[in-house]
Amino acid sequence: MARLIEKPTIVQAAGNKPKRIEEFVGRVNSGTAGVSVARMTSPTGWVEPGQAPEFDEFTLVLRGTLRVETRSGTLEVAAGQAVVAPRGEWVRYSTPHEGGAEYVAVCLPAFSPETVHRDQG
Repeated sequence: MARLIEKPTIVQAAGNKPKRIEEFVGRVNSGTAGVSVARMTSPTGWVEPGQAPEFDEFTLVLRGTLRVETRSGTLEVAAGQAVVAPRGEWVRYSTPHEGGAEYVAVCLPAFSPETVHRDQG
């Protein structure tokens, strides 16, 4: 049976500045381990530690530009574009441009602090 998700849970974000994470589907808000869906709102100048997660991450940018750094290069993902970061690949997300960004991230399986493997230090 279909189930309404009435509101998201706000999840604490990693990074140098406050970033809003609203998890609609995932381990925290819906008890779903197979996938997570979250809306992110990141301010200008936000950057998080690099990571090599055990999940695939699909990100759709709704507003602004999301910078995605990998070992093989840097992508500037603008509103209306998407990026796929495969599991096990090192990646670092940031929003260096004026106005920050708003985007939706889908993780398969669901995001977990235990499987994100963020850089230390």
